[in-house]
Amino acid sequence: MKKLFRQTCALTALLTTVAFCACSPSGGDELKEYMNPVFSPVFADPCIIRADDGTFYAYATEDYGNYGGVDKIGYLPILKSENLVEWDYVGDVFSESTKPSWGSDKGGTWAPDIIKIGETYNLYYSLSVWDDGNPGIGVCTAASPEGPWQDRGMILSSETTGVNNSIDSYTFTYGDGVYMIWGSFHGLYMIELNTDGLSVKDGSKPVLIGGSAKSSDFEAAYMIEKDGYYYLFLSLGHCCLGIESTYYVNVVRSRSPLGPWEDREGNSLLNRGTLGELVVKGSEEVMGPGHNCAIQDDNGDWWLVYHAYETKYVLGNYGSSPRRSLFIDKILWDEDGFPYLEGYKASYGQTEVPYIAEK
Repeated sequence: MKKLFRQTCALTALLTTVAFCACSPSGGDELKEYMNPVFSPVFADPCIIRADDGTFYAYATEDYGNYGGVDKIGYLPILKSENLVEWDYVGDVFSESTKPSWGSDKGGTWAPDIIKIGETYNLYYSLSVWDDGNPGIGVCTAASPEGPWQDRGMILSSETTGVNNSIDSYTFTYGDGVYMIWGSFHGLYMIELNTDGLSVKDGSKPVLIGGSAKSSDFEAAYMIEKDGYYYLFLSLGHCCLGIESTYYVNVVRSRSPLGPWEDREGNSLLNRGTLGELVVKGSEEVMGPGHNCAIQDDNGDWWLVYHAYETKYVLGNYGSSPRRSLFIDKILWDEDGFPYLEGYKASYGQTEVPYIAEK
């Protein structure tokens, strides 16, 4: 079987304002435990890639937060880490002056997604405002995951594809092709890109893979492969209401990354009402977990990386911005081979760190 080749995910970080604990119970220097969130107060809609030297890099939605000890807008802020739980801010993909303006109303840069094709890093972003009539997805490129980044413009929009709310991309390679999945509460779609991943392939049209054009219950698709199955994670509910957020994550699977996608009972994601299997939902301590990615440690274990709200922050806000912090948790697998988090909730105490081999 052809395999899915991708080095991505979402992750978390450590800065001066982070409520973070990384402990060695034995008193030694080896890091053995961490505590969520691993980056706060704001790092929403994360994605991740591991560079050739083993360093992890994470990217997040444009937002107002604390980056490098400074309260400011991060224009797709970038973090890096050697162990997936301790993070350093290294800059932004864009600045106020270089931020793309090809979209309607000069919207925000949201929901980054990164992949390496050949020697080039392609970072995809959504350009949108709330209730945008014509949002779209663009791409920028760099020779290094830290940049500098060159914007390559729009790949698709709601007008060019006929797909409402064209945001939240996930791009992957399969065989000789490059494919993008995208969509937010108006169906999930897939389209083939050119081999450099910078434009839609001539003649390629959007293919509906989940929900319907009129309505669906999910967004922010993300895929991993394990034991001959491809797992498509989906975020459902409302992302951005602080501790009142209803966001949660479900999953469906397929024998091919091109679908069809089914739940545990074999029901198609194209059937209205098929929402998949639960991965993580809100809890007393943590609400609104979602917009995830996933990455493997050096033991081969998968880790879910996502944003969520700590309920101890009553308003759920940081200044004028929703306080969506970064979380990471180990993925477990049930007897039918479906992924989930322990207790179907975010960990909120001392937790064993991912295994990362020494360089």
